Amino acid sequence: MTTKAKLLAVSLDCPEPKKLAEFYHEITGWEITYATDEYAAVSDGDGLNIYFGQLPEREAVTWPSPNKQFHLDFRVPDVEKAAAEYVELGATRPDFQPGVTEEGVRWIVLQDPAGHAFCVCPEPS
Repeated sequence: MTTKAKLLAVSLDCPEPKKLAEFYHEITGWEITYATDEYAAVSDGDGLNIYFGQLPEREAVTWPSPNKQFHLDFRVPDVEKAAAEYVELGATRPDFQPGVTEEGVRWIVLQDPAGHAFCVCPEPS
């Protein structure tokens, strides 16, 4: 039987770790548990973390792109309201939105201040 692993963290490369930790602190409410110019972290308090490591030459990919390697998904009570708030905090909203159709909004793709894609998804009804 294979040893089962528990996810501890997701690590994101970025030019400014403290800035990105502050952004994710604002959108998740998670505590900033570490913050230097080279490395920062936010934690949900139950052992799940997002780490941010400095990589000054990292370039954001465009959306959509075959170079996107991952994205994060977050649930919110009001997708449009949350997306607008996150844009005010420094996220960007790309033009291509596969979750926004004539039938309504299923999810919205945003990019954080360092260009990492993340989706704003509705809470289950």
